[in-house]
Amino acid sequence: MSSVLRPAISDDTGSDDRGEEPNEAGKYRPVSTHLAIAPPVSVVIPAMNEAENLPYVFKTLPAWIHEVVLVDGNSTDNTVEVARELWPDVKVVPQRGKGKGDALITGFEACTGDIIVMVDADGSADGHEIVSYVSALVSGADFAKGSRFANGGGTDDMTPIRMLGNRVLCAVVNRKFGARYTDLCYGYNAFWRHCLDKIDLDCTGFEVETLMNIRVVKAGLKVQEIPSHEYLRIHGASNLRAVRDGLRVLKVILKERSNRRALRRRSHSPMLTTSRGEAS
Repeated sequence: MSSVLRPAISDDTGSDDRGEEPNEAGKYRPVSTHLAIAPPVSVVIPAMNEAENLPYVFKTLPAWIHEVVLVDGNSTDNTVEVARELWPDVKVVPQRGKGKGDALITGFEACTGDIIVMVDADGSADGHEIVSYVSALVSGADFAKGSRFANGGGTDDMTPIRMLGNRVLCAVVNRKFGARYTDLCYGYNAFWRHCLDKIDLDCTGFEVETLMNIRVVKAGLKVQEIPSHEYLRIHGASNLRAVRDGLRVLKVILKERSNRRALRRRSHSPMLTTSRGEAS
């Protein structure tokens, strides 16, 4: 892992009274009075017509993050203008495709930070929790997975049918892939950028979060759950549909399970030989 924990420093330059070159500590970004990190952190926010919610989202983002990448899904309101007013250095990128998966993949490609954090634009996520995700990563995790059902987490925004569906699908993933998740369909996550090379995202909709959770386990990455509280969407209506999107999640699970079985059979099949005993 390429990260290190260091005490926060008061001198941003790291230079001394003798005018020498800045020391290594000057490269660290203060996170709190007791913690500083070297890796730059990128926050990806997929948004479509979320102008009214963005003020609540941006006011909770910590000032020490490296960059904010707003993925605009062809908004017809002033989402982009509000984002630039709230965070002048925001990087705005137009979304390719139509679904949340497309938006996140677009945003990930635009990130320059070593750590990537996924945050929804509806005001349901608390940006103050980012420090917990980043702390888990710099302490050795590859993937910091938000959980509303881990000890200390919670949700104000799940209907009984959605909660039941999430629980059942989570149990299926745990059983079929050897995971130990307490939550499955939650979009508040963080990871080292190099993980993208190992999970190869290729889905378009809300099921992208489930796909990520499955593939990090299949890739053998170290996952740490982070207790997180999900709040109600502040303005507007969600595009999430419990039955439709639950079926899409189940389809992803079955497809990934099928792919895993195929790979296992391939790895255990004997090599073909020619009549002379040579490998073909």
